[in-house]
Amino acid sequence: MTAGSVSRKRNPFFVGLKYAPGDGRIASMPQVRMGNAMAMYHEGNRALQDQFGSRALADRLADKLWRARFTNTDKAFIEGAGFFFLATANRQGEPDCSFKGGAPGFVRVPAPDLLVFPDYDGNGMFKSLGNIRVNPSVGLLFIAMTEKPQRLRVNGRAVVVDDDPLLRQLSGSQLLVRVTPTDIFPNCPRYIPDLPAGAPSQYIPRVDVPPKEPAWKGFDDFKDVVPPRRA
Repeated sequence: MTAGSVSRKRNPFFVGLKYAPGDGRIASMPQVRMGNAMAMYHEGNRALQDQFGSRALADRLADKLWRARFTNTDKAFIEGAGFFFLATANRQGEPDCSFKGGAPGFVRVPAPDLLVFPDYDGNGMFKSLGNIRVNPSVGLLFIAMTEKPQRLRVNGRAVVVDDDPLLRQLSGSQLLVRVTPTDIFPNCPRYIPDLPAGAPSQYIPRVDVPPKEPAWKGFDDFKDVVPPRRA
């Protein structure tokens, strides 16, 4: 068994997505549109990619991993999560980031183009949902800080509703947020700690220790476009 095949099994979101079996609930991977670098990057991204020689890698990652519809693997990971981080911004573009938690299943993916989550009783400030009312652009980060770390990013447009039938299915929910995804993509999880074990990532830079490279850099899909390290 190769290092690449092992890594695919351990981190299905990063490279193994297209090998994930379908379960009939959502269209399988061959039917999901992949690859749209133009949707992913703006001139600020491009300037830094060119400075560090990573434009070709960035384009390859978008081509292989970017999508606008949830896969079976995405659905399982999201619905199994007990928390996520939510980024919003006000009308002026000033950002806000919040933690959203609940029992696994509190975030749902009822369709390939829809994610929903409840709003529970809080401090009454409505920072996140208030931002959504004036600026629907949102970013969600789902992350597993375990022995098998995973990270999935979902960007999209959200709306806050108080009359959705799903509200009755989510105990304690006073409002519901519906997110239509525009960009769904996994990130390399190499720096995520293993919190249950209290162990830091093995990839964290250390003084006088050669950096450890992630297996995906040697995969056939990427190895020809990986630039040399700068540090």
